[in-house]
Amino acid sequence: MKPDEIRKLDAYFKRVFQNPKLVVKARPRKEDSAEVYVGEEFLGIVFKDEDDGDYNFSMAILDIDLG
Repeated sequence: MKPDEIRKLDAYFKRVFQNPKLVVKARPRKEDSAEVYVGEEFLGIVFKDEDDGDYNFSMAILDIDLG
């Protein structure tokens, strides 16, 4: 993703989830997605659909995290 897209997504996540600790970061070897963190904890991945320009957020929730 381009830096301006990452900045917009970062602002969006902070606003929607009302959490200034949310951070969207570029992925080292992937250009079609970015990583989402809360502080230093990895939360999920945002993918861009090149066909329609929409973004999709994917977050895995592990069973051990629910315990």
